[in-house]
Amino acid sequence: MSTPVIEFDQVSLGWGDRVAVRDVSGVFEPGSLTAVVGPNGAGKSTLVKGITGLVSPLRGQIRLANAARIACLPQLSDLDRSFPVTVYDLVAMGSWPRVGSWRRFGRSEHDSIHQALNTVGLADFAQRIIGTLSGGQLQRALFARLMLHDADTLVLDEPFAAVDRATTEDLIAIISNWHSEGRTVIVVLHDLDLVRSHFPQCLLMAGQAVAWGPTLDVLTTENMHMARHLCAGDFL
Repeated sequence: MSTPVIEFDQVSLGWGDRVAVRDVSGVFEPGSLTAVVGPNGAGKSTLVKGITGLVSPLRGQIRLANAARIACLPQLSDLDRSFPVTVYDLVAMGSWPRVGSWRRFGRSEHDSIHQALNTVGLADFAQRIIGTLSGGQLQRALFARLMLHDADTLVLDEPFAAVDRATTEDLIAIISNWHSEGRTVIVVLHDLDLVRSHFPQCLLMAGQAVAWGPTLDVLTTENMHMARHLCAGDFL
């Protein structure tokens, strides 16, 4: 059996005396494509923060494979769009873990930035200030930045919120390509039809792991009813 990229062992996450995620156990296998779903308040974003190290477990352990390189795309609402940075410079930040934030970029890095912008359809937007972009354009730029990380594990938190259908389809194609390259991809989503169509694995959260495995086995009427009951909320 392959070594899991990420393993949760009876993990609880939260802040102080507030527990947002309780007793989660399971693994993300190398090369897997997994959607994390659940009602509003289910702990999906907290789970992402645990994976990326922004929140430490209150109990249990999160084990990462040796040399695992994880890159994260946060929610759009977490980005300060008033900061006067160009699209080019925003995307270039994806190279920082590899080349450092103060080193001069070489020709190959500049080529990689332009290639990423072209892939997401923003080749002509390099010198635009990010505050002038629509939500969909900004999300495309953040996908380009994620490409520059060249990580083997990619974690995306609500990447299709506030973007149109055409943008969603383009970004889904990029995610599918990452999966075909053998990268491990974890995506927080609320559109269950999208999950059923494109994500072979699914983790259903409701403050705990209600079900984790093949998508069609997870998104059953019984499991979703249980998730709604535990969170007393709808899928958002």
